[in-house]
Amino acid sequence: MKNKKRASTIQDVAKAAGVSVSTVSRVLNGKLDVASETQEHILKVINKLGYTSNLAARSMRSHKKNLIGLVVPDIGFPYSIEIMKGVNRAIAESKFDLLLYTTGDVQKNGTALHEQHYVSLLNNSITDGVLIVASAAAEFITNSPIVAVDPHVINPHYPSVQGMNYQGAQEVMEYLIGLGHRRIGFISGRPEIGSAVRRLKGYRDSLTNAGIEVDEELIKPGDFTQKNGYTNACELLKMENPPTAIFAANDQSAFGVIQAAEDMGIRIPNDLSVVGFDNITEAKYIGLTTIDQFLEEMGYVAMQMLIKLINGEPLEVEVYKMQTKLLLRTSCQELTPVA
Repeated sequence: MKNKKRASTIQDVAKAAGVSVSTVSRVLNGKLDVASETQEHILKVINKLGYTSNLAARSMRSHKKNLIGLVVPDIGFPYSIEIMKGVNRAIAESKFDLLLYTTGDVQKNGTALHEQHYVSLLNNSITDGVLIVASAAAEFITNSPIVAVDPHVINPHYPSVQGMNYQGAQEVMEYLIGLGHRRIGFISGRPEIGSAVRRLKGYRDSLTNAGIEVDEELIKPGDFTQKNGYTNACELLKMENPPTAIFAANDQSAFGVIQAAEDMGIRIPNDLSVVGFDNITEAKYIGLTTIDQFLEEMGYVAMQMLIKLINGEPLEVEVYKMQTKLLLRTSCQELTPVA
């Protein structure tokens, strides 16, 4: 992590950005009368200088605040909910309180720039440390500890807890191939996310290792949503030679596959095998075979790591790898050879 020894002032920000102090103040206070281009420029300068507003800085810097920040892009997303269960458990066992920051929608402000701004405001002023779920930024300017759960970037410059996405995808593919499936569709996650990249690679490599040619038409670009899973599944299932199994990059995408199959009169698992990834709560109740990456435990471990850093204790590992497990339910079956 990078540290700044001298705290920047609002005057420093205004000078570096080439704007007035009042304009910087309006951006910090969320006013809507500043052009979006100017706002983005000022935020970049703020992040570069590691500036925190005087309002936040009025919290007592001379001693521990016993407050931890949690930055989550969307608290309504089932993936985030599972992680927060573990975070909550760790907080309950500690002497810390939790301050949650969310934009409410990962698509709204889920960028590295905004993330760095939130962390700068929290960690250089009112919190002892920050836990970030699915972080997009590779590094932060901060004087306090940061830990991430499932960071989007491949090699973040801060401690993290990461799922074994590549190995999990291989587990899925080995299982489906073992059931006799050769035409296996894949609905990917967002391409800018490290976990999605690893899952796609696991899919590709498993086919190659099994001597099965990778058919690019069977790979559909996804975004981890049920709506996208539905749309992509419809395209796959309408192919002249459709897949006999579909591996979705997360459970919500898999729910979309199941919905599409039902609407098209395709029976699961008789006509189509489906596998997801994450093991969110709903997956159990619809019998979805999936990869459990122990999201709740990831949140718990990450918070324990952060508390250790806040207390000045060394970490055993900078990157904690959470093992995955294939959970077999009722959405897959052995492929019956065509006579």
